[in-house]
Amino acid sequence: MKYTEIKPGAGLEDLIHSYWELKEGEQDGQWERNFPDGCAGLVINLGDICLTDNGEVAMEYGKTYAVGAMTTFKDSYIHRHTHLMGICFRPAGFANFYNYALPHQWINDTVELEKSLSFDLDKIRDNGFDYLNRFFIDKRKRKYNPLQPFINEIHTTDGRVNMPELAKIGAISVRQLERNFKKYLGLSPNEYSKIIRFQKALRLIQNAKRDRSLLDIAFECGYYDHSHLTNDFKRKAGCAPAFL
Repeated sequence: MKYTEIKPGAGLEDLIHSYWELKEGEQDGQWERNFPDGCAGLVINLGDICLTDNGEVAMEYGKTYAVGAMTTFKDSYIHRHTHLMGICFRPAGFANFYNYALPHQWINDTVELEKSLSFDLDKIRDNGFDYLNRFFIDKRKRKYNPLQPFINEIHTTDGRVNMPELAKIGAISVRQLERNFKKYLGLSPNEYSKIIRFQKALRLIQNAKRDRSLLDIAFECGYYDHSHLTNDFKRKAGCAPAFL
């Protein structure tokens, strides 16, 4: 499997995390698991049919799909004729370019994008990353992310921030904060904070030394105990931490 990822050009860094391309090699097909990160995305299928959403969605050649922010894991079947290109948006970045749907309506879903909102396949094939960069520079509605101050604080605290303190950053009420997150991201600020906490725990577990206990990691990341950590991983990763 060949995977390429590049960062967006100047002016898009706060709205788009990266562009990526995936091509399978000669080996037999296999299921690949993605973990939730709270970000929406777009996927363009340039190869054979690709199964995603744990086998429930078949992405067809030449079509573009919107991928809602995930709160749980998602499996996709990657085979030797797979060829995908995609855009990974920053939290709330998708809403800066599209009024396609309310983000909360397609949490965890992969939905086909209307053809009128999709891309020029010939230009994608010729120089995909440069074309996507120009496409989104022309399409952006504003140069800033309205949730960025709140997102920054959630990341700085690794998801360990209470909602009243978070709302104070923007001098707004907790209710307004929740409405803004639902509008632009599709998730509540509490849901997004829990995903960031999970992401930190995932990194620590994947890089942990043998003498590092899961209980230590649980406490460092703000879980109540080992059981709390394990149950969260079963929901978000589809397995207990010990099986990662």
